[in-house]
Amino acid sequence: MYLSRFRYDQTLKSSRPMHPFRQYIERYTHLPAQEWQKIQPLLQPIKIPTGYTLLEEGKQCRHLYFLENGLLRFFVWRDGKDITKFFTTAPYCFTSQRSFTQEVPATENIEALTNSTLWSLDRRAAFDLLENPAWSTFVRQLVQEVQFYTEQILEEIQQETAEQRYRKMLFNGDPLLQEVPLKHLASYFGIAPQSLSRIRKKIFQEART
Repeated sequence: MYLSRFRYDQTLKSSRPMHPFRQYIERYTHLPAQEWQKIQPLLQPIKIPTGYTLLEEGKQCRHLYFLENGLLRFFVWRDGKDITKFFTTAPYCFTSQRSFTQEVPATENIEALTNSTLWSLDRRAAFDLLENPAWSTFVRQLVQEVQFYTEQILEEIQQETAEQRYRKMLFNGDPLLQEVPLKHLASYFGIAPQSLSRIRKKIFQEART
């Protein structure tokens, strides 16, 4: 009876869906069960509503986050206006990197553009886990990926006009064009909402001819 019950329990465990954060890590590297057993108890679930500010400029970011579902915006304040740096879509792992790693005040804000589900891991736990090979590999590859995307955005800003960047997103079918309010998209492109409206109108008219 004991063996039979054991096999039943094992079947239940194997049939349970994999945790979304573990699935995400597996995109980068194989995560052994023994390492996941160290990570999972440290994760804290968070649900935040649209408009919620997850991090304010000037405060230290003390957590690494995994965005299970939802949409976030990173932005800064300049001369009384909020300037969008970039967006984070699910699933993705993020933090305010400099604030998190160097324990200094953040120079950016993070807000939810939709109701979002996250998992948080505090700074000390994230660093302590680096002694585990798979976690260390995951973090290293994630940092490299973020650096690549950051450089890519900077190159686009320097080498392409707002219209070219918008057309590229349109050509690629980027869902952000439907999900992000016009004012935040315009801010991301470094132009006024009215200018973005003119670009959209121009492209729409081109498509009709």
